[in-house]
Amino acid sequence: MNRKDFIANVGFGAVALLAAQCGIGCNKQNTTAVDFTLDVSTGALSQSGGYLINNGVIVAKTLTGDFIAVTAACSHEGTSVRYSSSGNNFVCPSHGATFNSSGSVTKGPANTSLTQYKTALSGNTLRVYA
Repeated sequence: MNRKDFIANVGFGAVALLAAQCGIGCNKQNTTAVDFTLDVSTGALSQSGGYLINNGVIVAKTLTGDFIAVTAACSHEGTSVRYSSSGNNFVCPSHGATFNSSGSVTKGPANTSLTQYKTALSGNTLRVYA
């Protein structure tokens, strides 16, 4: 094997390895197991319109008192989104992407929805899970 063939083979091997890693790791927001509880009797979630980020998930209490939860990282560049109670949506402060209350893109530059999680309230304990 000459030097040119060797370098070409090493290059193809590196590309294949990186492609395999990306296939495993590039879509982390959809593969992370989410299942945690929060006390909503105090803090941000005790107030309608409040929100917090926990375990990579943004959890908000809407003005109507419902709890919603989506992946906190904007699908555009990973900045943590914020909850806007007036619009009942999630907004990325970096580039202005917006997502509705279930995580679907309503304004770019993001083009991939945020993962939505289920919520279940039992007394003052809110369970957030996939």
